[in-house]
Amino acid sequence: RGTTMSDFQRLSDKARAFAEARDWDKFHSPKNLTMALGGEVSELLDLFQWLTEAQSYELTPEQHRAAAHEIADVQIYLLRLADKLGVDIPSAVEEKMAINEARYPADQARGSARKYTAYQSKDDNGS
Repeated sequence: RGTTMSDFQRLSDKARAFAEARDWDKFHSPKNLTMALGGEVSELLDLFQWLTEAQSYELTPEQHRAAAHEIADVQIYLLRLADKLGVDIPSAVEEKMAINEARYPADQARGSARKYTAYQSKDDNGS
């Protein structure tokens, strides 16, 4: 089942209500939310830091639960940040995916980790 706009809105409303009930909304400026988001991403990174690539696919149940909780923390801060900035996450993702489709043509990017600038002609990127 895919995520719908109403799922994002419901979660965003819930995160907003959680912050408001604790009088934390006053601390949730875009700057502070972005900093908190970086901290949560760092906690997620810590879970994988010393794992091999193979181990990162074969988490123990405890590691999987910890990763799920950190992913949730990241998403909560993303929801709060989007709420504060008036960003519609599903629309922003759709727009960015369209940009990435143009930047990384499948016939040229398949199997390559090169940056999108490797696929642009000099005329395309202003050089």
